Amino acid sequence: MKQDYVAPPYRIKMVEPIKITTRGQRVKFLKEAGYNPFSLRSEDVYIDLLTDSGTGAMSHHQWAALMQGDEAYAGSRSFYKLEKTVKEITGYNYFIPAHQGRGAEQVVLPQLVTQEKRYFISNMHFDTTRAHVELAGARAIDCVVEACFDTATYHPFKGNFNLDKLTQLIEEKGAKHIAGIIMTITNNSAGGQPVSYKNMQAVRKIADKYNLKIIIDGARYAENAYFIKQREKGFTNMSIREIAKKTFDLGDIFLMSAKKDGLSNIGGLIVIKADETLYNQCRTYIVPMEGFPTYGGLTGRDMEALAVGLNEALDENYMQHRLDQVRFLGDKLQAAGVPIQHPVGGHAVFVDCKKIAPHIPFNEFPAQAVTNAVYIEAGIRPVEIGSFLLGRDPDTNENLESPLELMRLTIPRRTYTYKHLDVVAKAVIAVYKNRNNLTGLTFEYEPPVLRHFTARLKPKK
Repeated sequence: MKQDYVAPPYRIKMVEPIKITTRGQRVKFLKEAGYNPFSLRSEDVYIDLLTDSGTGAMSHHQWAALMQGDEAYAGSRSFYKLEKTVKEITGYNYFIPAHQGRGAEQVVLPQLVTQEKRYFISNMHFDTTRAHVELAGARAIDCVVEACFDTATYHPFKGNFNLDKLTQLIEEKGAKHIAGIIMTITNNSAGGQPVSYKNMQAVRKIADKYNLKIIIDGARYAENAYFIKQREKGFTNMSIREIAKKTFDLGDIFLMSAKKDGLSNIGGLIVIKADETLYNQCRTYIVPMEGFPTYGGLTGRDMEALAVGLNEALDENYMQHRLDQVRFLGDKLQAAGVPIQHPVGGHAVFVDCKKIAPHIPFNEFPAQAVTNAVYIEAGIRPVEIGSFLLGRDPDTNENLESPLELMRLTIPRRTYTYKHLDVVAKAVIAVYKNRNNLTGLTFEYEPPVLRHFTARLKPKK
């Protein structure tokens, strides 16, 4: 029997008007943006599914907390409130705030790269993580289970590490050359797919065998904990807070873009379990990169709101509705025959654009073509997760071919209604029905790093 979708566990207290545009206007706006939705003005977007990073709605408790912000440069009481919350959730000893996840990465990852240690292995590196690995002078290697690449077949934990491959890679590269194992939860590039506790536990055993650190890239750790509760034997009667704590016990370092499961508009976390030397290195390095160690690029107001949001994200009524919204959109698309990563992940529906536009080669970016078409259809702004995002090989400068060409329909937290998602589904279905008319794209301007943020494209003639 089909499971129903729960009603929102909140009521609306404030509304923000959004602009409705015409198809002709959207064609013009997209051309002016260089066929890159990142360059669209937000006011020209009807439903914004570009990202769930900092785009959600804050609660009345968070808005009240803003008024308590202590804006002292050093030793702010807001820092100590956030520190207490982070330590209670993770059980780790050391905490430094950062302005967002990439701020945390740019501080921590270089400390782990030495002349010998040249590789990070992850179930899948996301774009900014890969960029910071490469900027630190190392190389990023992905090591996800093969089930991830079969979008049509159900697997409860498509974000898992390929354990045999992980051991093989460590042996092949040499443990002394591995800077760390990055455990991404949920696995964004795989389609927002969760990682099982059993798999993470096995990774911990491998890391211990070779004396390697585990870095948890946990922007959506609470969503991952909820999936474990729902899908993994032995966790049904545990709270997601308890499951999250068991997850943290398996790591050495926790890096977080708190703009996701922190329910905040800005913020990042550097949390270190026990390595005081690494903590002191990061505490020194953060000053020129982000700011003083007790604010790390955040205002006191930000830290107050984040301290509240981290706890709210562990509320299971909130989380059930959050994941039901994603499931609702995924079910609508699947019922219409649109190929998606199945089952849906925690924060987005990922549409399989390699199946929608097989006539567009990877280096003409099929997922970007679908993404642009959805904007023109209804003013909806998704994002490409494929070869355009993956970029070029840092050694050969050749375009890398992503094994998956995905369009991510990313659902902001506590922001849109089921009716909004109905509109999204209709737009994607309309593009799918006209998929044979889609054309590829080529570069007008290509930046050297993280090109999908600022590149300009044009239709391939």
